[in-house]
Amino acid sequence: MGAAYRLKTDEEEVLGVNRAFFQALESLDVEQMEAVWWHEDWVQILHPGWELIVGWDEIRESWVDIFRSTVRMRVAISHPFVHVVGDAAWVSCRPEITYTSKEGFTTAAIDVLNIFVRRNGAWRIVHHHAALVPAQPVSEVVQ
Repeated sequence: MGAAYRLKTDEEEVLGVNRAFFQALESLDVEQMEAVWWHEDWVQILHPGWELIVGWDEIRESWVDIFRSTVRMRVAISHPFVHVVGDAAWVSCRPEITYTSKEGFTTAAIDVLNIFVRRNGAWRIVHHHAALVPAQPVSEVVQ
């Protein structure tokens, strides 16, 4: 007999969609990004340093603009925390993103909160909030 099949927990499913979001970011592929969002007029996104964007059409256009100006993006996620309450869930994490454009590259730590809603068994993002982590002061060596 084969190994027993275990269904994924809600937390594992949400973390899987969260990973797919960051894979879409790395791939610079709008179609992959479309697959992880609900396409509603009330979904929201807050990119670092931007104003709040509301509605899927405007959010999609923001990704098109970001991907068009980006040569390469790499993401390393740390400190993921997931919590599920019924058909809503959120993931907070701290990705380190290296962004390469025609002007050069930048690496930054970002605090992220992604909110998900489940419909018909599928989890999708309804809100993405990303904020730059303030630079940490260099601590002095005490002798």
